[in-house]
Amino acid sequence: MIKLLCVSLALAVTLVGVAKADADPDVKSLVAMSEKAAYYAGDDGRSMARMIIVDSQGRKQMRQFTLLRKDVLDESGVETGDQRMLVFFQRPTEVKGTVFRVEKHAALSEDDDRWLYLPALDLVKRIAAGDKRTSFVGSHFFYEDVSGRATKEDNFTLLPETDSHFVLRATPINPDSVEFSHYIVEIDKATYLPTLINFYKGEQNYRRVEAVKIDSIEGKPTVVRSKVSDLTSGGYTLMEFRGVAYNIGLPDSIFSERSLRTPPHAYLN
Repeated sequence: MIKLLCVSLALAVTLVGVAKADADPDVKSLVAMSEKAAYYAGDDGRSMARMIIVDSQGRKQMRQFTLLRKDVLDESGVETGDQRMLVFFQRPTEVKGTVFRVEKHAALSEDDDRWLYLPALDLVKRIAAGDKRTSFVGSHFFYEDVSGRATKEDNFTLLPETDSHFVLRATPINPDSVEFSHYIVEIDKATYLPTLINFYKGEQNYRRVEAVKIDSIEGKPTVVRSKVSDLTSGGYTLMEFRGVAYNIGLPDSIFSERSLRTPPHAYLN
């Protein structure tokens, strides 16, 4: 939604928190508050996740991992909008030890940096900018869903709202960089959380991201179950989160290439 608005209720939709909505914010403020809710709750956070991938024939695969996230501050202690993220895979055996690392940049002129560590090859693979909207470890989530799509990459317009949700239409500023023509996002008026996103190619709604369950954790509305559906094939991926914690004091030093081969176990449980 952001950046899950970042478009996507992606993983980050996991580490969410929010303030009470004011009445009728303008589009710019609404998008900013939704992005804050979906991706910047607390100064840092940890979440354990289980992902069930279901293909078009009903066959299932499972992925289990732990996600660490920390906001980047400037020299005066003010949030820059940049963010660091590590995803450590524990199950199944064939992906155990795999690590996904992200350096998210708020500036539109600077692409996010993404790497995937493959332990079987002892190889760090850089995820090219052109691959950010491809499958994340075989699921229906995209790499960009995990770290969030920058809201600055899209133009937003308000559509008629419902009693419970603001509704916005987003169109990409650079349409050649993405596979969709536009998406429609519904933002909960009470929490500012984006709870439903439908992606379109022309008139065809081909992809859906939704928050299935939201709990209050440490006083912050938090998505604890989300789903991404491929509306063309019928396949989908369910993501469930547990052990969500905010402001746990993650040091900057763990968000480095060294942690790909030597995970910071003290912060993973």
